[in-house]
Amino acid sequence: MPPSSLHYALVTVGTPGQTFMVALDTGSDLFWLPCQCDGCTPPATAASGSATFYIPGMSSTSKAVPCNSNFCDLQKECSTALQCPYKMVYVSAGTSSSGFLVEDVLYLSTENAHPQILKAQIMLGCGQTQTGSFLDAAAPNGLFGLGIDEVSVPSILAQKGLTSNSFSMCFGRDGIGRISFGDQESSDQEETPLDINRQHPTYAITISGITVGNKPTDMDFITIFDTGTSFTYLADPAYTYITQSFHAQVQANRHAADSRIPFEYCYDLSSSEARFPIPDIILRTVTGSMFPVIDPGQVISIQEHEYVYCLAIVKSMKLNIIGQNFMTGLRVVFDRERKILGWKKFNCYDTDSSNPLSINSRNSSGFSPSTSENYSPQEARNPAGVSQLRPLNNSAPAALYDSLLLMLILVHLAVN
Repeated sequence: MPPSSLHYALVTVGTPGQTFMVALDTGSDLFWLPCQCDGCTPPATAASGSATFYIPGMSSTSKAVPCNSNFCDLQKECSTALQCPYKMVYVSAGTSSSGFLVEDVLYLSTENAHPQILKAQIMLGCGQTQTGSFLDAAAPNGLFGLGIDEVSVPSILAQKGLTSNSFSMCFGRDGIGRISFGDQESSDQEETPLDINRQHPTYAITISGITVGNKPTDMDFITIFDTGTSFTYLADPAYTYITQSFHAQVQANRHAADSRIPFEYCYDLSSSEARFPIPDIILRTVTGSMFPVIDPGQVISIQEHEYVYCLAIVKSMKLNIIGQNFMTGLRVVFDRERKILGWKKFNCYDTDSSNPLSINSRNSSGFSPSTSENYSPQEARNPAGVSQLRPLNNSAPAALYDSLLLMLILVHLAVN
């Protein structure tokens, strides 16, 4: 079965530092870590071999966010005046995280010829209870919220004047990647305006056309860019147009329907390394910019020595979501200041304006049965009883750093 293929970063929090491997999610806002967790399974051991739970009492720089804070929205549920509770509910059925809010330091590196380590004071959730997909290996070390709301990590860094209000993510085809806070643009990138819904803010853009191989068409729809969703979800008419046009141009034997696979269009392979020519898929935006899908497929092991190549798109009833797989091979810029989404083909080992920095990678190839709903821990906006967090401050001084770096790792999780 296809794994839940998400991008993760090794992050270090607290004094002394505690290191965790967290899922990177542009579809949600709060950064949380498993913390003295009673209602969840033990998270996977971090690659560094350090603590698997975040323990505020072990950090000299940790302090609880008090209940009388002006951004604590669950004051009525406070058990003590010193701890503001939080609860985040996500789209995947029964998936949530709850606990209390703390402030602590996050370690980042400057992106220049002489990198320096920066301690950034941020807010995060001390997650005491996880449910749903978080118990099935999704985000075992926590979730790194990169959404638009002001409680997200890029928002806090910009509010404190550490970086400009923008960041980029590069998704390498070999599992290598990088996330750079404060990175705004390249002179040669393609870009299009963000369509930000004030009630439900997401990184959404308008698509005006699709080309599959030699078959272009006009089509108007809005889609969300969400790194917390492994694969791409499209509703009709986009789903049917892409899948049928793709199938009509592929010269390969279609695999029989398989209830274990969430993808409708799969093709038999003679080995895991075998490939056949596939038609290009390009999304045209309202500005005329072209968003190329570098590799829309996923190789899946059915059983020993039996493989299929699947067009990794899941049919959606309503939402259109560009998942992590459609962003692979690109450097994607989430410019929240200019309200622009930018992209370009890019080698994730390099930077445009600084020396390359070493990046760790880890790949595994385990497969196990799963259902497509497990792939998307995307946040459900404004559910009843869920805290809506306000910014730490209302002013943003000039940015101190051009770009701050976190390392990405692509890990294939076998979600049960």
